[in-house]
Amino acid sequence: MAKYIHPYKLRRLEITHANQVWAVDITYVPMERGFLYLTAIIDVYSRYIVGWCLSNTLGAEYPLDVLKQAIKEHGKPEIVNSDQGSQFTCPSWVEYLEEQEIVISMDGRGRALDNIFIERFWRTIKQEYIYIWPAEDGNILLKGIEKYMNYYNNKRTHQSLDRKTPYQWYEHAA
Repeated sequence: MAKYIHPYKLRRLEITHANQVWAVDITYVPMERGFLYLTAIIDVYSRYIVGWCLSNTLGAEYPLDVLKQAIKEHGKPEIVNSDQGSQFTCPSWVEYLEEQEIVISMDGRGRALDNIFIERFWRTIKQEYIYIWPAEDGNILLKGIEKYMNYYNNKRTHQSLDRKTPYQWYEHAA
């Protein structure tokens, strides 16, 4: 729906603090038999994963539920960036962000690099966990991703964060 598509607002924006910009996306997660979808929201400044969920469909309700929970736990971001997928151009997503007075930013069509921070996270979780330990079923995958998210946020240091964890950087900046 064209009326729900918004321009990309991050070009040349200096990101200086936590909860300034969150990026959201959905990725396909293969298992030994079948697949599931992983939705995650990353705080761009700190690389902290503020919310995530695993689902068996690409329904629009999953990203919206993750966003609502992340806001409940961490407060509102100023801007939320996504691609132009149907989950992010549907009335429920756009209207919720507008009600919350959160600026909506969307990648340009075919411009995955506009959302590079969440794309890098997908590469990281897949290379460090998903491809190494393929899950037999959804329950095993859920428990494994939960463990990985804890590791990523609280134990894995990042060179770009002065060798601090995303949690340390997020909490320091919040």
